[in-house]
Amino acid sequence: MDRMHYKEMTESIERMVQEKAIQGKQIFLFGHCNATEELADWLLEAGFPIEAILDNNRDKHGNRYRGIEIRPPQAVLECPAGQGLVCIAARAYAAMADQLKRIGYKGSVRKVVDYNSYAEYSLSEDTIARRQERVKRGIRLLRGLEERHPGCYKILCPFSALGDIYFTMSYLPYFMKKKGIEKCMVGVIGKACEETVRLFGSYEVESLVQKDMDEIVQAALYTEDRNVFIPHQDRPYVVALSKALHICKIPLERLYCCGVFSLAPGTPPYRPVRLQAYGGLGSIQAGKSVIFSPYAKSVTAIRNEVWEQVVGAFRDQGYSCYTNVAGEERPLPGTLPISPSIPEVQSVVERAGTFVGIRSGLCDVIREASCRKIALYPDYHYCGTRWKAIDMYRIEGWENIVVEEGFQWKMS
Repeated sequence: MDRMHYKEMTESIERMVQEKAIQGKQIFLFGHCNATEELADWLLEAGFPIEAILDNNRDKHGNRYRGIEIRPPQAVLECPAGQGLVCIAARAYAAMADQLKRIGYKGSVRKVVDYNSYAEYSLSEDTIARRQERVKRGIRLLRGLEERHPGCYKILCPFSALGDIYFTMSYLPYFMKKKGIEKCMVGVIGKACEETVRLFGSYEVESLVQKDMDEIVQAALYTEDRNVFIPHQDRPYVVALSKALHICKIPLERLYCCGVFSLAPGTPPYRPVRLQAYGGLGSIQAGKSVIFSPYAKSVTAIRNEVWEQVVGAFRDQGYSCYTNVAGEERPLPGTLPISPSIPEVQSVVERAGTFVGIRSGLCDVIREASCRKIALYPDYHYCGTRWKAIDMYRIEGWENIVVEEGFQWKMS
C-alpha cells in the first residue's frame, strides 16, 4: 500500500475510534491482501483484536496471518447481532459489501481506503452532481496534458507499480509501430515510475498524483478519447484480462505481451537502454556484498524473522550487507542503507555481486543484471485465483524461493 492510501486508512480508523464505532465490536477484515495485512498490523498494535480475515478463496481457508485465521465470508454470521464490524481495505469494496448483504449479514461494514473514488454506486442527485464535477475536472486535466505535450498520443499507467510500468515499456514500441504512432507521452504515478519509463529511451513522461490520474482516466473513458491508451492487466481498461486467470495460469509478463498489447507469445521485449552508474560504487566491496530489498507497496510482506535469518547467514559468510531504502524506510538490522536511483540500481547490484529481494517491481528493473539474483515470494494467492505469487511472477535465470510457514534459510 502506498503512503497516500496508508495515511487515508489510518485516518479512517482513527475517526472510527473517535466515534466509538470500533470499541467493543467483533472485528472482521474482508479480502486477504497486502492492504488487509497492513490494516491488521495497525489494529493489533492499537490493541484491537481481530476475529478473522474473510476471503472467498478456498485455498486460503485455514491459513493464518499473525494468528488471525482466514475463513469464508459466511463466518461473519456467527457474530451476535449488532456486534460485528467488517473493515475492508481491499479494492473490491462494493462487491464485498454487496456479498455480505446477500448472505444475510446485517452488521456494520466500513470502507477504510477509497482507491477509486469515482466508482460510487448511487443514483442520488448529490452523487450524480459530484460525479459530473469530477468528470469536468478530469476533462480539464486531460486537456492540460494535451497542451503540455502537443501532438502526443497519451499512454496512461493508472497505478504506481514498477513491474507494470516495466512491462508496459518493454512492449510499447510494438504497439506504437502497429498503430502508426510517431510520438507519445507516458503518464505515471511517482518519481520511481517516471525513472522506469526513462530507462527505455527519450519518451515524454509526466508524473501525476493518484487523484489526478484517476480523474484523467475517468475522463478519457467517459469521452472515449481515441488518443489515449490505458495499459493495465488488472482493470477493464483494455479487456477483462483478470477474469481469464480464474481459468488458466497466465504469468504477468504474458498478460502484458499478449493481453494488453495483443502481441504474439515469445515476442522479444525491449530492454532498458539508459542505465547509469551509482556515484558511490567505490564504497561497495566488489563481489562480496549483498543488496537486500525487503519493501514493496503491493505485495504481502515477508516476516522480519526471515530477513534476520538471511542477513545473519550472509554476515556470517563475511559479506558486506546493504538495504535498498527509499523515503522513510529503514535498513534491516545489521545492514547499511543505500539509496540508488532506478537507473543506478543495476550498477549497484552488479558491483555487490548478490541481490536478495522480495519479488517486486524492482526485480523486473534489474532482471538483466549480471550478478546472483534471488527473489523471495510470499506464500499467497494472486488476486483471488488459485495461482500462487511464484506462478505469476517467476523470473527466468533467478533463484526463485517461496517463503512458506516455518521457512528456514539455507546458505548456498
